Amino acid sequence: MKIPAKLSNYIGGKFVAPHTKQYFDNPNPSTGKLLCKIPDSDKRDVAKAVAAAEKAFPAWSKLSPPKRFKILNDIAEGILTNLDALAKAESMDSGKPLWLSKSVDIPRAHQNFQFFATAQMQFSTGAHHMREEAINYTLRQPIGVVGCISPWNLPLYLFTWKIAPALAVGNCVVAKPSEITPCTAYLLGQICEKAGLPPGVLNIIQGNGQNAGQAIVEHPKVKAISFTGGTATGARIASLAAPKFKKLSLELGGKNPNIIFADCDFNKMVKTSVGSSFGNNGQICLCGSRIYIEEKIYDKFKRAFLKQVKTLKVGDPLNVKSNLGALSSAGHLEKILNHIEIAKEEGAKVLTGGKQIKLGGKFSKGSYMEPTVLEGLDINCRTNQEEIFGPVVTLTPFKTEAAALKMANGTNYGLSATIWTSDLNRAHRMAEKLEAGIVWVNCWLKRDLRTPFGGVKNSGVGREGGWEAMRFFTEAKNVCVAYGE
Repeated sequence: MKIPAKLSNYIGGKFVAPHTKQYFDNPNPSTGKLLCKIPDSDKRDVAKAVAAAEKAFPAWSKLSPPKRFKILNDIAEGILTNLDALAKAESMDSGKPLWLSKSVDIPRAHQNFQFFATAQMQFSTGAHHMREEAINYTLRQPIGVVGCISPWNLPLYLFTWKIAPALAVGNCVVAKPSEITPCTAYLLGQICEKAGLPPGVLNIIQGNGQNAGQAIVEHPKVKAISFTGGTATGARIASLAAPKFKKLSLELGGKNPNIIFADCDFNKMVKTSVGSSFGNNGQICLCGSRIYIEEKIYDKFKRAFLKQVKTLKVGDPLNVKSNLGALSSAGHLEKILNHIEIAKEEGAKVLTGGKQIKLGGKFSKGSYMEPTVLEGLDINCRTNQEEIFGPVVTLTPFKTEAAALKMANGTNYGLSATIWTSDLNRAHRMAEKLEAGIVWVNCWLKRDLRTPFGGVKNSGVGREGGWEAMRFFTEAKNVCVAYGE
């Protein structure tokens, strides 16, 4: 599998050029050089995709679970078979290290299809017996044509996280990957074609959000939207979809707290905290960007944390020795550097990092940055309130559990939180009171695909994962049958 010079849309089982015949550049963020060109699709391409999905829906929705399992599982196996090619494409497209794409992104894409292929075989509903000689049972039926729009930070990982459950319960999908990382979505079309997915069941539209993405959201025959991305874009999608009464699942931003108590397993905590701060260059919505440390171990933590952070090697994503690769784009690098200048104006002390990294040779135009640790900032400053989405964390001491809880809950976001303590009572107490959709205790990013995933406040609406995803992509219908005389 190779990335062509020009990507195509995948509509009705065929790879086709955009209606506009126009393309825009997709640079490799590690080198700054052109990787490929992306279709500049618009509402005409979306309309064609929706028509193909409508045509495919009756047969796909009626396909038996075992037959649907076979096709979806073949797609999963196709992803695994092409792991090396997909991982290289992902790293060239996003700038992340190849070892990370191989060990996390592509295996998880395989697991997404495998999990939901199996889960749809076991999807069940409830029944309620009434004393008045009647019984109620629930039907869970596919919605029809649904739209899935995914972000650039975990491209194939999150693209399949949406598509797989939608297809598993019998929907047909019009999906758009991020225009910043479009390549593995294109390659997924090839895998689906080889696996025998019927034409029109999955349609992949390339392009930007303003034209292609908005057209998917606004199309009257797209009955549900699943979106992962920024909070501002999520609000825009909600404003367009709500008047049309579309179902919405929005997984949005995060400003996640990492709360460290003195009684924690210190060495495990420090090692994991480095990963939760700078994994994928901090470009994961679940990264702990605000670190709160109990005052009595603050200095000890700072020394140990900085020592490990300074060993992180930033470099060529294809080099196995690189801990961190390039940021996703030159524009994103500029945004993060601007945030650091704002932090300095707010009184931040830069403990390490804070600058762009200039590599030589073919990487001289790459978007590389030092992992950055800041301290001395108030909870209400912009740096501690706004999602930076990069390799930047802040350190803040606290004296009491109540103080830590107040700071942790002190933003408009509520996606995830991490607690480090050996006190089981405290862990449960804090987990209950934290305003977050996901709480990890003495770990980070341990994910069971059966569990609900999502946030509160400005971090989103609805839940993904397991039965939650399958319920979202179906409509519940109650049937009441009276059987008395």
